[in-house]
Amino acid sequence: MKSKLNKIGEFYELDVGKDLSESKYFNDDLAPTKVSDRTWNKTNIAALWVGMAICVPTYTLGGVLTAYFGLSVIEALFTIFLANVIVLVPLTLNAFPGTKYGIPFPILLRSSFGIFGSNVPCLIRGLVACGWFGIQTMFGGLAIHLLLSELSSGWASLGSVGEVIGFFIFWVLNIGIVIRGSDSIKWLETLSAPLLLAVGFGLMFWASDKVSYSEILMTPANRPEEAGFASYFFAGLTAMVGFWATLSLNIPDFSRYAKSQKDQIVGQIIGLPLTMFFFAALGVVLTAASQSLFGETISDPITLIGKIESPFWVIVAMILIIIATLSTNTAANVVSPTNDFQNIAPKQINHTRGVLLTGLVGLGLMSWELLKKLHWVESDVSVEAMYSNWLLGYSSLLGPIAGIMIVDYFLIKKQSLDITALYSDKDLYPSINYAGFIAFFVPVAFTIIAVTFNVMTWFYNYGWFTGAFSGAALYYLASTVMAQPVMSSSPEEA
Repeated sequence: MKSKLNKIGEFYELDVGKDLSESKYFNDDLAPTKVSDRTWNKTNIAALWVGMAICVPTYTLGGVLTAYFGLSVIEALFTIFLANVIVLVPLTLNAFPGTKYGIPFPILLRSSFGIFGSNVPCLIRGLVACGWFGIQTMFGGLAIHLLLSELSSGWASLGSVGEVIGFFIFWVLNIGIVIRGSDSIKWLETLSAPLLLAVGFGLMFWASDKVSYSEILMTPANRPEEAGFASYFFAGLTAMVGFWATLSLNIPDFSRYAKSQKDQIVGQIIGLPLTMFFFAALGVVLTAASQSLFGETISDPITLIGKIESPFWVIVAMILIIIATLSTNTAANVVSPTNDFQNIAPKQINHTRGVLLTGLVGLGLMSWELLKKLHWVESDVSVEAMYSNWLLGYSSLLGPIAGIMIVDYFLIKKQSLDITALYSDKDLYPSINYAGFIAFFVPVAFTIIAVTFNVMTWFYNYGWFTGAFSGAALYYLASTVMAQPVMSSSPEEA
């Protein structure tokens, strides 16, 4: 039987025949979702973003912008809100093909980078996610250690060894949830979102009599008086946009389950900007409160809560941090690399193997930190350094991919893809689409030159924007010169 693409309302659904089921580029986990599986409404998608946005790194963003980017508190909070409004553009646009055709991120990339070439941007995205997975698992493991330390003095005596054991407990929780599939993630996010928001508002209320909000908002900028605002602002804005640069690429991994385009758009608008703004503001307030409460500035919520003298509230808070970190980690850092690794060899790597491979790579990236905690090695490299330097810098390379994907789908392919060809050996989509690689590597080359030779530093400082716009323009020009495929036939109406 030959595969057939059917149109059902605004959706397209693929009936898989023998021609695709035997293709080396196809497996059931990467196959387009059936219309019956597209059940995520705007509430589910908003909850997804609430669950992903409420996490330890978000809590620290305000402090990062004030301490390292020289912004005042008001400027920092405005920058965070604006950045997340901006990142909604690639998020909603790249979600469109996932919702329309039910295809995940790696399959969509085959259109712009080629059937085989798609593995390059997939692995770039996947490696970033694995790094974040390791970092978030470290945070979750620390919370588990502090929770068990409150319950058992024997566990507390383990010290940093208990943190390592906590890491592996949290690792197993993450892997177990994602292996069970998209429904388990959907329900985790939907159930945790209102709980996490309630806790956030409760903490803000708790801090209201311990700090002066007006004094916090009037905290001056940490930059030279003669320095201009623009350069500091745009550098901070770029970093904040880069925070979700990863999800702006692989959002089809989730939008393929959306009930409609309206649901994915409205859900993302409701769930992302306000949640990021609120939780970053909470971080600023509680960091300021820590000075009066404990006599020192503490920007890490896990450490802050660990200093509370009430065992009951420490236990409650650590449970909530574990839930928050779990909801972020499973959705943001495991789903994408699981699909990305499958794309390398779909017949050999299924969903379960992709999840396990993601976990092992994340474990490997954090191995040095675990060995430090076991006192087996000594190193000056910290989790914070990896978070603030390598991963944020690496994420700036993802801008060109976002620009390429948007131009390919909306301008070159005009929102029309040949789905069967994306899973097969047909000549319609080449093995390597050189237009995509030209548009990707030229901005990357300029970024490397800017960093290495300290010239055109603006290209790196504003990396996501310069990469996205230059990648989009170059891809459009290269695709105009090189023949690009269009759908060879119209789908059969259901």
